[in-house]
Amino acid sequence: MTLRRRLVLSIVALVVAVSAVIGAGSIIALSSIQTGAIDKQITSATHRAQRYLQQNQSGQPGIDLSRPSGQSAGTLTAYFVDGQVVVASVLDEYGRPGAITQSSADALDKVHVDGDPQTVDLGSGIGRYRVSAVNVGPAVLVVGLPMAPVYSSVWSLFWVVVIVVGAALLAASIVAAVVVRRSLRPLERVAETASTVARMPLDRSDALDDVRVPDTDPRTEVGRVGSAFNRMLGHIGSAMQARERSEQKVRQFVADASHELRTPLASVRGYAELTRRMGGDLPKDVVYAMSRIESESIRMTSMVEDLLLLARLDEGREIQFADVDLTGLVLDAVNDAHAASPDHVTEVDVPSSPVVVVGDAARLHQVIVNLVTNARTHTPEGTRITVGLAPSQSGPGVDLTVRDTGQGIDPEFLPKLFERFARADSSRSRTVGSTGLGLAIVDAVVQAHGGSVEVTSEPGDTVFTVHLPIDPAAAVSAGPDVPAGSAGRAASAGAADWSATPAAVDTTH
Repeated sequence: MTLRRRLVLSIVALVVAVSAVIGAGSIIALSSIQTGAIDKQITSATHRAQRYLQQNQSGQPGIDLSRPSGQSAGTLTAYFVDGQVVVASVLDEYGRPGAITQSSADALDKVHVDGDPQTVDLGSGIGRYRVSAVNVGPAVLVVGLPMAPVYSSVWSLFWVVVIVVGAALLAASIVAAVVVRRSLRPLERVAETASTVARMPLDRSDALDDVRVPDTDPRTEVGRVGSAFNRMLGHIGSAMQARERSEQKVRQFVADASHELRTPLASVRGYAELTRRMGGDLPKDVVYAMSRIESESIRMTSMVEDLLLLARLDEGREIQFADVDLTGLVLDAVNDAHAASPDHVTEVDVPSSPVVVVGDAARLHQVIVNLVTNARTHTPEGTRITVGLAPSQSGPGVDLTVRDTGQGIDPEFLPKLFERFARADSSRSRTVGSTGLGLAIVDAVVQAHGGSVEVTSEPGDTVFTVHLPIDPAAAVSAGPDVPAGSAGRAASAGAADWSATPAAVDTTH
């Protein structure tokens, strides 16, 4: 239940409770007051009836015990001698006496003779009466007045209270809803701002510059919350700027170090190769050592080139958009892979017509090569590798897939598969060394093209899927998590004509 609803219901419940208490108190007070007034009237009526009975006992002529003088309409008078009713009557509105039933007389005979008023039900014909019984000589005098006026007044007040409580409930609901809505509007703005921040990709240091809560009045609780929230956003922005500066320094260092390392590595490789070629008289162990120096310098040069490429991609460089025949790149990469690893069964599954996309041909070729190399490097001999092209299932564009039938990837390693220097040696067999940068380069290049890369893996079926959009420039500008890249033109030709029937091309020999 929302806070607004709880507040409204609480206010309405409080109004109902207060109204119910006031109404019940009013009804009880009215009943008590009117009953007290009747008790006073019964006392006076009893005194009059006593004098009238005493006059009858003294033998005065013209005394009618059934019609005591001075009694009001509805007054009940009964005389009992030795437990037997002598006279029992009720005066009507004209002052005429009317007899009561025997059952009513029996109920009156049970009244305590102590002069205290008490309520007695005399049956449906007469109703409830407030009566008082006293001794007058040998007789017992019972005098009573009807309770109907009291009950009528109480019920009238009850319905008035019900109507008033209903009206108060309706008014309280409307007023509470309006007041609570207006009172919680600042809190809703704080919640909306928090939701906006939660949905924002916090990859830029200036992402929170325009996000602020307008309600910062320190005199109110919501204002203090809004002020604290704004200070928190400021601290987050400062932390993001510090992080961005730190990352920029790291990227710059990696780029500078990689650039500077290329020259000495080239020198080491050159001198090692020269010494190996000219070392006819050198011992075999020295020749072997020089060959190892040469091979390791080549491997280190490749790593440095990968690091430099990643640093430049992070800075939004190294991408030049143009029309690219993706089908040709796939066929070239598969043929190269077959030549490098003939023990793997390599196939392609592409449409019969060329698939043309807008992108950087060299970088897209590197994506395909890295994925194919990753598949043949981390799978045993005889594994089937299939490279395919198909219309994208997630929107306009192309899906490039690299599937292998190897042993699969450890599920615990999948979330960090595209991180730099990530290696899952324990889950997949290794036949050659790996720097852990190949898939990171794939992810960076694909993001620079405005696309995305996904992987699904289970034993016997591992699939890398690269989504490439038709218009990479628009995708890059729309995607908050994608590096901006170089300015490129939109795809005018788009993807190839997918209406052609796909044909599987087997490049195995």
